[in-house]
Amino acid sequence: MASNEHTNLSDEALLLAYQRQKDNALLGILLQRYTLLLLGVAMKYMKDKTNAQDAVQQVFLKTITHLPAEPVQNFKGWLYILMRNHCLQILRDKQYLTEDSILELTPIAEDDRDERIWKEATLEKIEPAIAQLEEQQRVCITLFYLQKKSYKQITDGTGYSFEQVKSYIQNGKRNLKILLTKKG
Repeated sequence: MASNEHTNLSDEALLLAYQRQKDNALLGILLQRYTLLLLGVAMKYMKDKTNAQDAVQQVFLKTITHLPAEPVQNFKGWLYILMRNHCLQILRDKQYLTEDSILELTPIAEDDRDERIWKEATLEKIEPAIAQLEEQQRVCITLFYLQKKSYKQITDGTGYSFEQVKSYIQNGKRNLKILLTKKG
């Protein structure tokens, strides 16, 4: 049974304890840390609070059955991808999302090399890399490329200055290229 001492453990330690003990309360502590993140991801795709909450609950259950036996290096990133894929599957099943509209979520780069890298990288490769960026870069990249927000909309929504947004996007894009070319 999980206790208060477990709430202070790192994600990695909690995950390891869960995998050893198979105590769902330990996994519950871990999932509770990311409930708002998951709800945000679900809202991005579902556009409806009730459907998003249902999707989060389904992913909680899915986590129990889909969690690999070996330790996950980046639980937050793994959970994010699981949530995103679950939402996309729901939308596909409801025929709200076609393959073409999924491809539209992939950003287009400025030069030929960038374009080749972006086109070769699927959402499965891009989003885990985005999750590894610093928070400001991750927020700006997600808003600009995936949600198609303008610099002005990003500055209004985040409180960052225009120059900060421009810098976060440029640096985030450069860091994404590095991450994506490392993964090959």
